[in-house]
Amino acid sequence: KIGKIEVGEEPEGVKLSPDGKRLYVTSEVANMVHVIDPATNGILANVVVGNRPRRFADTPDGGEVWVTNELGGAVTVLDGAKNTLKAKVEFKPKGFRPDDVTPVGITMSRDGKTAYVTLGRANHIAIVDVASRQVTDYVLVGNRAWGATLNRDGSLLFVANGLSDDVSIVDTASRKVLRSVPVGRVPHTAVIDD
Repeated sequence: KIGKIEVGEEPEGVKLSPDGKRLYVTSEVANMVHVIDPATNGILANVVVGNRPRRFADTPDGGEVWVTNELGGAVTVLDGAKNTLKAKVEFKPKGFRPDDVTPVGITMSRDGKTAYVTLGRANHIAIVDVASRQVTDYVLVGNRAWGATLNRDGSLLFVANGLSDDVSIVDTASRKVLRSVPVGRVPHTAVIDD
């Protein structure tokens, strides 16, 4: 525990590395990720990423940190050891203009092999093979897909759809939406306490 932040309980735009030695913070206006040493509060690096960085996910070993770029239509991959830019994954679902592809939410499977990215106004999630950084599928969910989280065994993905006021439940094996559950107005983030 560092201050009030624990691994897995970070607020939006903040991510603590699995070993607790690096704190990642997005700067949406500067299009940067700031890497901070929590022990000294010193800045280790300022990494320029895509347009409007929002949320993080990391590989289980902390070797890679993925950050969504809402207005850049992509995810930026950072090297967790070197605090440098490593790669970029772009999203281009058919039938959508680049301005409609607005990645916000991201979650990664426990084994670190698959990343799930919500595409905002594009009303889809992207499924990405982490090793190859290739998009393997797009799944249509509700309107304005924002937040996403996996259940404990990774068999179900829950996607909060802000403008359709529901949560889509996706079977990760078949990559199909099982059902949509109406919830309150403008859901933003999904969290599972299991």
